[in-house]
Amino acid sequence: MTESLWSGYQYEEIDADGWSTYWRLDPRGQNLALTDWLGDDSKPGHRLWERAATPAGVRGAWRTTAAAVRLEVRAAQGIYGRIAPLDILVNGSLHQRCELEEGANQLIVELPSAEGLRVEIWLPQAGQIGVRGLEFDGVAEAVALSGPRWITYGSSITQCSGAAGPSETWPALVARHHGWDLKCLGFSGECHLDPVVARTIRDTPARLISLCLGVNIQGGCTFSGRTLPGQVESFIATVRSGHPTTPIVVITPLPVPDRDTERNGVGLTLEDIRTCVELGARVDPAVQVIDGRTILTGNEPRDLYTDGLHPGPEGYHLIAERLIPLLGAAG
Repeated sequence: MTESLWSGYQYEEIDADGWSTYWRLDPRGQNLALTDWLGDDSKPGHRLWERAATPAGVRGAWRTTAAAVRLEVRAAQGIYGRIAPLDILVNGSLHQRCELEEGANQLIVELPSAEGLRVEIWLPQAGQIGVRGLEFDGVAEAVALSGPRWITYGSSITQCSGAAGPSETWPALVARHHGWDLKCLGFSGECHLDPVVARTIRDTPARLISLCLGVNIQGGCTFSGRTLPGQVESFIATVRSGHPTTPIVVITPLPVPDRDTERNGVGLTLEDIRTCVELGARVDPAVQVIDGRTILTGNEPRDLYTDGLHPGPEGYHLIAERLIPLLGAAG
């Protein structure tokens, strides 16, 4: 058995059969039984915790002379409607994208013949995922990721379920470009300024923090125009209490062609949400605010989106391309 070293998660849960689940929020102390919550939409907060159990941004790296790597992956769609693939990179380039089926998948991937390969395995960004049995058929040494840590929080547009693969989400592309140690807290449909997320970011060392806020709040009618600026201010204040000098970047909602001017159940359009998010963010004078309409302008071709809300694979590459210089300057 090869020593494994995974990054980008908060808590590893290992079940009786040796399957590891890599939680991006720590479920301990949350008054939930793990087996009861997963798969039960009637439980309050269930959807956030199922998202948190998906290993978006979780990856490992090894130096090896092996000819092949083996890994077992247990996969289910859960509430996603799809299972994302697993990516294997060799020396920074995509070597193989492994499509996964429901149930247990036995993966055997041949590696190039070369000395000192750096092999990265990126776990799927969508689906209920467990892993076990990682093994190289030759010498392999786990490599600790040593770049500056970047924490990014957001919605499905940060989790990027519809990206071509886990190494091609926009956070993965930005992190790979800059050599950053990514911690992705993108939760599809569940970016509602939850205190557990603020505390997690507060307590996690980081060189840069970015928060993409607002689209789920508009869609879920989570806060009104009266309460949203204060909620943003409070969330950032919690984060700031653990990061007094860390750069914090707030990104307001990107354009949503099918919904940008619609009012939600509490009367807010996405333009109103942008205003409220910016008002709350600017209470902290050190926070940098990026207008989401400069990342996607709203004038891009309609086929950049899969459903009028979520970008497709090309859209996530475009987001990364436009955020690489902006976040690089901030960090």
